[in-house]
Amino acid sequence: MAGFKALLATRTDQGQTVDWVELTEDDLMAGNVTIKVTHTTLNYKDGLAVAGKAPIFRRWPMIPGIDLAGVVEASRCRDYKPGDKVLVNGWRLGETHYGGYAEKARVEDGWLVPVPKQFNCSDAMAIGTAGYTAMLCVLALEENDVKPGDGPVLVTGASGGVGSVAIALLSKLGFEVIASTGRTEEEDYLKYLGAAGVVDRGELSGEPSMLGKERWGGAIDTVGSSTLANVLSQMKYNGAVAACGLAQGTDLPASVMPFILRGVTLQGVESVLAPKQRRLDAWKRLAKDLDIGKLRAMAVAHPLEDVLELAPKIVAGKVRGRVVFNVG
Repeated sequence: MAGFKALLATRTDQGQTVDWVELTEDDLMAGNVTIKVTHTTLNYKDGLAVAGKAPIFRRWPMIPGIDLAGVVEASRCRDYKPGDKVLVNGWRLGETHYGGYAEKARVEDGWLVPVPKQFNCSDAMAIGTAGYTAMLCVLALEENDVKPGDGPVLVTGASGGVGSVAIALLSKLGFEVIASTGRTEEEDYLKYLGAAGVVDRGELSGEPSMLGKERWGGAIDTVGSSTLANVLSQMKYNGAVAACGLAQGTDLPASVMPFILRGVTLQGVESVLAPKQRRLDAWKRLAKDLDIGKLRAMAVAHPLEDVLELAPKIVAGKVRGRVVFNVG
């Protein structure tokens, strides 16, 4: 049986090790669809896992990579046949089930989403979990009745993957987008994506007040901690915040005042186990509302072997936009 290359994380008495190995299909985990992986990507969570900065892996050994895209090689279900282009986001890939940092994967058909015809597999991974999560955040704002006329929408962690895609989506939908970043040298990049203005993250990372000046009609937060608390305190009446990240921390030193005096909504956004229909809706909207030129401009292609170098960089906030790994 022909082998294939994979990045395998193992645990020893000395801690985590990550090495390139050769496996066969007999080594793959259970599933009814086998995929030749052509592309994957690097999310913040992947960086934490590969760099050993957080306990992402829930079993050992594990192939990292929470996203993958490629071509069906074998299928035991009626919905997918060999040659179909498919993608997977989440479903505990790279945590409890072998993930995308390998030339082959075997998964359950219920985890698969067809690659929209507007995208190729590289585009699908330029979006990846980060961009798919950004779309879920936009849907959350819409479902909380946030409209372009309600005032500026703030995006924190703006130069990262979620932030970059969120800016491109919101600007195309007619919102005035304000980008918050600690990398103000990226202002031209953020304005190219559609930001109307850029604020330094220092304005939002200090000790929050219980209730600040009303500034934002809506917000997408990837940072958490005191940044999210500050954002909440500055929301306009009936504004909504879609929260999906914790780059600054898991705490939330906030007051109830924005909620009980201004009717602010804090909407959590979860992408890993989102229902299939929610995923299909999100990818349908991405195909409709994401400018493909901007998507490709925010993505940088690398061979998969570069993941070991890039993982600590994304954790340190030194990766702009999206990384696409060519596999094989």
